[in-house]
Amino acid sequence: MRLPSPSRFRVLFCVCAATVLVLSLLPPEVPGPTTGWDKSNHVLAFGVLTALAARAWPGRPWPVVAGLLGYGGLIEVLQALTSYREASWFDLCADAVGIGVGMLLSYRVIRA
Repeated sequence: MRLPSPSRFRVLFCVCAATVLVLSLLPPEVPGPTTGWDKSNHVLAFGVLTALAARAWPGRPWPVVAGLLGYGGLIEVLQALTSYREASWFDLCADAVGIGVGMLLSYRVIRA
């Protein structure tokens, strides 16, 4: 089975990244999709972002990791600027776990 081109994965990545940003900045009262635990939401979101980014920019794992960690940090800074969200190092750590899981799964699938 042939996978879509990296440019299609880049479009999917951008849509997913924008969705994660919007969901991260919504007030907590607004219902949204959830796993039921905030940290698993972070792991899932950044795992999916990483899987898409690994396909969008194949052969560039370190820029993908650095860029997604920076994106997670940016989200935390933006949350700190709101009156209804707060920044958390634990959230950034959960993002990093998601990035690690996404990289492991992506490269396991790519090599298979």
